[in-house]
Amino acid sequence: KAARDLGYRPIILSSQVEGETREVAKVHAAIAKEVLLSGNPLPPPACILSGGETTVTLKGKGKGGRNQEFALAAALEIAGWEEILVMSGGTDGTDGPTDAAGAFADGKTVSRGKTMGLDPAAFLKENDSYPFFQNLGDLLVTGPTGTNVMDLRVMLVKRPEKE
Repeated sequence: KAARDLGYRPIILSSQVEGETREVAKVHAAIAKEVLLSGNPLPPPACILSGGETTVTLKGKGKGGRNQEFALAAALEIAGWEEILVMSGGTDGTDGPTDAAGAFADGKTVSRGKTMGLDPAAFLKENDSYPFFQNLGDLLVTGPTGTNVMDLRVMLVKRPEKE
């Protein structure tokens, strides 16, 4: 209802999304791009929603959680797509061993990071999403919420601006 009230067409992909976080982020980003390119599965402005808990296979020694990793992986996929915004957060207010519930990203996140001397792909490789988003000021920090129903992922796809 909130998405509709803001002028977005909502679609719930699933409340049971599971799988490797980076792969789930790629699929979500591909759907958001498809919304812009072809208007499928719905035309912009769109609000793509999913829930469930993904899995991070740790390969690095960084700090973060699955929602921050989702946001960083999605940021790499949507780099340059300024009409796409992402939020991924844990409904309990925590994400991994951090004080953040998740993070925000958009089509400018990668370029903003690079401007600050940060290599987003290197941070992702090290599972080090927390300091990346901390440096950008894009962490989602709510504190403990007293609930834990699932992780929530929201992708907003704005209508392209006329050139």
